[in-house]
Amino acid sequence: MTTTAASVRVSLDAATRAGLDALLLSMADDEFVIGFSDSEWTGIAPMLEEDVAMSSLALDEIGHARALYELLAELRGDGNDADSIAFDRQPAGYRHCRLVDGGRGDWAMTIARRYLYDTADAARLEAVAQSSWAPLAELVAKLRREEKYHVMHVSTWLERLALGGDEARTRLLAAFAKLAPDAATVFAPLPGESVLVAGGVLATPLSEAEARWRASITPDMVRLKMPMPPPAVAPERGRLDHSDDFRWLWTEFTTVRRLDPEATW
Repeated sequence: MTTTAASVRVSLDAATRAGLDALLLSMADDEFVIGFSDSEWTGIAPMLEEDVAMSSLALDEIGHARALYELLAELRGDGNDADSIAFDRQPAGYRHCRLVDGGRGDWAMTIARRYLYDTADAARLEAVAQSSWAPLAELVAKLRREEKYHVMHVSTWLERLALGGDEARTRLLAAFAKLAPDAATVFAPLPGESVLVAGGVLATPLSEAEARWRASITPDMVRLKMPMPPPAVAPERGRLDHSDDFRWLWTEFTTVRRLDPEATW
């Protein structure tokens, strides 16, 4: 039996609700921004099969974002739905990690970003898979079944580029050099995180999830002779400091909504 956020909201204290709000918003914004960014490859991916595959991955992420926004809307209970949360904020109001903030770049940049994000997201989902908050645990169980295929797909591409000759490897290394310093922003500290850990909403602090993530990617990095991502610089800014690339992306994914904010879509 599915447990709704609304049915258990009344049992949460204010501090836990605030912490859950921050967690759900950060996870949803990550999925939404990377999903919309990767959707730009539709029609221009390097090969037909990958055009379909990347479009499918992007749709998965946007679907995951919608599910998380819907859960957040139930938790808040203020009358705003998933679409209003997704589209009706100004750029500064988004809480996605800096890793997914930049422009699409070339194919190597997209693969590097997806590898770093998907592996980090897997470690984060593990931290909430056994959440004491039933609506989140139930949703994450569904997300993990799809996300494992994302990791498998992008890991194959990472190896293909890393071992694919001088140009492919040079582009991949350049992408890692640009993105790796922001990779750990997936685990940037969240407001109310300690309350969530104490209450079992998060099984472990995000810092421990980061440690598991680093351990999980070490075999790939060693085998492919790739550099390990460094610790995040100023991790507390990891979800607040957005780039001009994101501001441009925001204008793209909110264009239709802003044509008539009062319309019923």
